[in-house]
Amino acid sequence: MRAVWLREFGGPDVLVPGDAPDPVAGPGQVLVEVAFANITFVETQVRAGTGPFRPMLPIVPGNGVGGVISAVGPGADPGLAGQRVVTSTGGSGGYAQRVAVDAAAVFPVPDALALDAAVAVLADGRTATGLVHATRVGPGDRVLIEAAAGGVGSLLVQLAKTAGASVVGAAGGPAKLAQVRELGADSAVDYRTPDWTSGIGEFDVVFDGVGGPIGTAAFGLLRSGGRMAVYGLAGGAWAEVSEEDAAARGVSLVRSIGGPEEMRAFTESALAEAAAGRLVPVIGQRYPLEKASDAHAAIESRATVGKTLLVA
Repeated sequence: MRAVWLREFGGPDVLVPGDAPDPVAGPGQVLVEVAFANITFVETQVRAGTGPFRPMLPIVPGNGVGGVISAVGPGADPGLAGQRVVTSTGGSGGYAQRVAVDAAAVFPVPDALALDAAVAVLADGRTATGLVHATRVGPGDRVLIEAAAGGVGSLLVQLAKTAGASVVGAAGGPAKLAQVRELGADSAVDYRTPDWTSGIGEFDVVFDGVGGPIGTAAFGLLRSGGRMAVYGLAGGAWAEVSEEDAAARGVSLVRSIGGPEEMRAFTESALAEAAAGRLVPVIGQRYPLEKASDAHAAIESRATVGKTLLVA
């Protein structure tokens, strides 16, 4: 089968398409014919060797895929054959035409939901759902969402509005600000400007997916009793916010949204909401599998909006 290999850390061009052995569904596993593979920002950092973990090389990167089950291994439910599913691969192997995964790890895709949309909400949808749950967003809350035009951010905007909050979306550049407004945010602010926090007021909840100086500045906008979800470092480093700083200002920090059971429930909720049309992922760009390097380059250059998918 065709796959994309990472044999050394570096720029996007270290992602090289090539052949890989066809996986086989082992005991308790299923074989998925991949139609779409999800790309997350953290995968670009892992590829560069700067991510939160450093895998042993060589590997086929990729952790989220969607497709049709073509084979069922011993001990797995034979009725799964032919089903459309989305699944995580366990951290690698997703940038490929086929993956073998545990049958317990797959999520059936509702009939009303397109497969590409299901892949777009697999990781980002469960993250956004879990973050909104963990921060207890509710009616009357004023919420600041960083990277609001991105995969997770665009879903956070929708979920926070559904929860009854007033939402300010922070993003970079006119096109992304327009996208944030289209998603339903009450207002949008460009965090690339030096004084972006000036005049936007205080917040009950901050969703920090950027980290670095932007996340640190956003922390300063929280009211006493506010909540800050720290879940990403797209800016290259975590926000400089300690537990002591938060306690001194009466702010709760959320750094985890749950264990395996909770994450499965959040995924199922996101898929159901998307199938019902109440959660709409923004798929801003698609690339052929063999152009994974171009996809990574676009994400790193901040040229993307919403979710980026590979088409296998």
